[in-house]
Amino acid sequence: MTLLASPQLQTLLPNTSGTGTDKGLVFILRPEQSMCSWHLETADTEPVQNIAIPLSYSEKDPVPGGCNLEFDLDIDPNIYLEYNIFETIIKFAPANLGYARGADPPLCDVGTGLDSRWRLQYDVYQYFLPENDLTEQVLLNHLQRMTEVLQVKANGVKVVTLTANDQTSVYFSSLRGQGVIYNVIVRDPLLNTSAAYVPAHTYACSFKATESNCSSLGRVSTKVFFTLFALLGIFICFFGHRFWKTELFFIGFIFMGFFFYILITRLTLINYDVRLILTALTGSVGGIFLVAIWWRFGVLMLCILCVGLVLGFLTSSVMFFTPLENLKIFHDDVVFWMTFSCIAILIPVVFMGCLRILNILTCGITGSYSVVLAVGSYLYTSLSYITLNILKRALNKEFRGAFTNVPFQTTDFIILAVWVMLAVTGITFQIRRERGQPFFPPHPYKVWKRERERRITNILDPSYHIPPLRDRICGRLAQIKEFFQQEQSAGERTPLLL
Repeated sequence: MTLLASPQLQTLLPNTSGTGTDKGLVFILRPEQSMCSWHLETADTEPVQNIAIPLSYSEKDPVPGGCNLEFDLDIDPNIYLEYNIFETIIKFAPANLGYARGADPPLCDVGTGLDSRWRLQYDVYQYFLPENDLTEQVLLNHLQRMTEVLQVKANGVKVVTLTANDQTSVYFSSLRGQGVIYNVIVRDPLLNTSAAYVPAHTYACSFKATESNCSSLGRVSTKVFFTLFALLGIFICFFGHRFWKTELFFIGFIFMGFFFYILITRLTLINYDVRLILTALTGSVGGIFLVAIWWRFGVLMLCILCVGLVLGFLTSSVMFFTPLENLKIFHDDVVFWMTFSCIAILIPVVFMGCLRILNILTCGITGSYSVVLAVGSYLYTSLSYITLNILKRALNKEFRGAFTNVPFQTTDFIILAVWVMLAVTGITFQIRRERGQPFFPPHPYKVWKRERERRITNILDPSYHIPPLRDRICGRLAQIKEFFQQEQSAGERTPLLL
């Protein structure tokens, strides 16, 4: 869509036209002028839905984009938006002070006193569209709520306030498939006036992509991976403590898979599907390795430490899922990771005196959260970003300065209720089932060794007379071989007389 100041223009001049979505122009009226007209045109042959909203400001109001030195227009009120899989970046031109008709605009970079544009402040607002609704009509209806100053203040959420000394760019966490509208209000604190920029929106995904587009968020490999992971998680949620070795495989899978995915993503450019397959294989190796350590050495404290750290990781992720992560102090990687690690380590330390409760809590909470991740691979839910934001920060160093606000709407409340219900049910079921039972199973290797010695020394034991496994396999193979051999003719036989 192209916005024109005059329909007679044969060529699109930089100061009189703008092409794209979420575009706006500023037109300074002359002293004798009482009317201004704008024109829209599109080169597309199909009908295009649009909405045009004219806004008028007085000479005391700031001029959005009045001190533009970066973009095409001399006065550029537009917000320029870029996104990738990790973050969404909005940029805008600095504003200028208001001035009367016919007067020259104030100089932008002459001084930094209160009589210059350096006294202006910028409030950045964020507005979330309804979840899982990608229709154009919904977008246009909600864009009207983020155009005028009073509407933006009433409907949007103020994320940050910038001064003239700050860079006019803000980083946000990308929410694939979730519509977000951004706008900036420039304020003049001396005159108590304000003006709004042109709102910009994004879904952080492509509607034209053949795979993993806005309508189908997850790849097939992602859906298969997290669906299988959720099935194992549900089993762990209800039976993890009883099937101790299966739970250890689950914990080892999470440990090894998480760190391996970070490593392979940061060091290589391998395709996503290949990375996911390698992560699944490496996670399985990690799970088998942890089970093997328990079977051979029976080191309970080491296994419980791994279990507690997984619960601590999820607990710390939940804490930083709150507005706590948006505090400026946590934009420093050292402070963030130190605080995150301390919270994760604190969980196994607190429960060191009641290891069975720690293990059951980990089974219930972590196992049920796998269902949330599986749902997140099919449709958008903010709860999947509890751990996804931590993964983003570990993969991309630029993500540390991003604001991680997410919407919390009807879908999220339903999924949260399912998560809590599964966790509480699984924990209660396991506590009642394990009442009166040993806290943890005995050392598997010692049990196996004791049983083997008992079978060797006790000839009354029926298992004593069972051949070794190797002999049994050889005997079975010999039977199969004889089955496929042709029976030979016996020939003439002479009876033996005694």
